[in-house]
Amino acid sequence: MIKFLKKKNIYLLISLFSILILISAVYVEYIIGAKPCVLCKYQRLPYIASIFICYFGYNNLKYNIWMYFLIITFVISFIISGYHVGIENNIFPEFSGCSLDNSDILDKDQLLQSLKEIPPNCKDVTFRILGFSLATINVLISLIIVIITTFIVYEKKKRIKN
Repeated sequence: MIKFLKKKNIYLLISLFSILILISAVYVEYIIGAKPCVLCKYQRLPYIASIFICYFGYNNLKYNIWMYFLIITFVISFIISGYHVGIENNIFPEFSGCSLDNSDILDKDQLLQSLKEIPPNCKDVTFRILGFSLATINVLISLIIVIITTFIVYEKKKRIKN
């Protein structure tokens, strides 16, 4: 196995990478001004969870359970971002959280205020990098992390059997 792909290094890299992604998301939202949709915000949750998982995994290297938690976390991230990409490309219909329903507001001031706070629609891409939406990039990142962590777990099991 490649020396670099030790569990300790992977926990550090994934936690640092997760922090970098979260800082980038905040930068895009608050500095550049690209408002995130509901699914964009949901896609941040696995990265937050992975920071905690990596912390516990790094401090408990003898337990492989943390690597399994990372795999599950990034499979969930892959599913959420894959669903988001499907909505962006009109493969899936939008879920109810992607659109604002103002039908129950009767006061015109409340209605005007709610219209000012409308989050972007989930199928509208507000920011791209090299032509790819952030959801598409998240699909690729999540898949790569799942592949790497699965490879590490597989290699460890293979070493234990031999």
